[in-house]
Amino acid sequence: MLGLGETPTAATTDIIDGSDASFMADVVEASKTVPVIVDFWATWCGPCKTLGPALEAAVTKAKGKVKLVKIDVDQNQAYASQLKVQSIPTVYAFWQGQPVDGFQGALPPSQVDEFVNKMVALAGGEDEGLAEAVAAAEAMLEEGDVTGAVETFAAVLSEEPHNAPAYGGLVRAHITLGELDQAEAILNGAPAEIATAPELETAHALLELSRQAANAGPVADLRALVEANPDDHAARFDLATALHASGEVEAAVDELLTIFRKDREWNEGAAKTQLFKIFDALSAKDPIALNGRRKLSSLIFA
Repeated sequence: MLGLGETPTAATTDIIDGSDASFMADVVEASKTVPVIVDFWATWCGPCKTLGPALEAAVTKAKGKVKLVKIDVDQNQAYASQLKVQSIPTVYAFWQGQPVDGFQGALPPSQVDEFVNKMVALAGGEDEGLAEAVAAAEAMLEEGDVTGAVETFAAVLSEEPHNAPAYGGLVRAHITLGELDQAEAILNGAPAEIATAPELETAHALLELSRQAANAGPVADLRALVEANPDDHAARFDLATALHASGEVEAAVDELLTIFRKDREWNEGAAKTQLFKIFDALSAKDPIALNGRRKLSSLIFA
């Protein structure tokens, strides 16, 4: 138990005190193999004294599947400034070299556990018992046998209702069929225990992008607007939406990165939000997602 005003110390190698000097190694590089949670705190911060122990407890329970780096903002201001930390405590989660989630303020221990478990799941695998069936359904979906995929995902869920990969796959299958309302209904009915699982977040991102596609304008017209005025971020954003809707995902990512490079705060950071939505809708190993995340990360830390 920490005394009032005491500085937290690392109890295990999964929980360490970080600094600006070690940030790239402790956070960015380390997150390429395991999710890293960064806790920006200060000795004078009351809520930090509540959140810190809760984070440490949750990370300890994860048994090496996630790491915690604690950074005192009074002593280390560089990366806190780059990440626009405006109040503390502020928590960021890094995966594959870039921030993927976060929150501000002290959360109840149950929500802290949920956040940490979400990061563990981000790097985890499927349930071993039904992994083969899920993999078979994914193969059906990729090969165009959407009906077979729906039936297989549903069969897995009948055996294990909390199987997040199967649940996410079922939603994506209905999206592929163009049954967006059905997909949304399934997504909204997901068990609370898996509501924030990466597979469901992927499905949610894909659903939002699919709905956007219905309102996407002609690519040629939008490209002409951007060429006439390269600083028309609204037109460029619409162009990215139209490009994604037409299957030109990499081109859409490039347009959004251009907006972020020119004005990262435009429309309350809409370009960054849309980029994460696209990345979330792709496979974690998709080259477009990997390259896009790398480029975005370099812009964030430029």
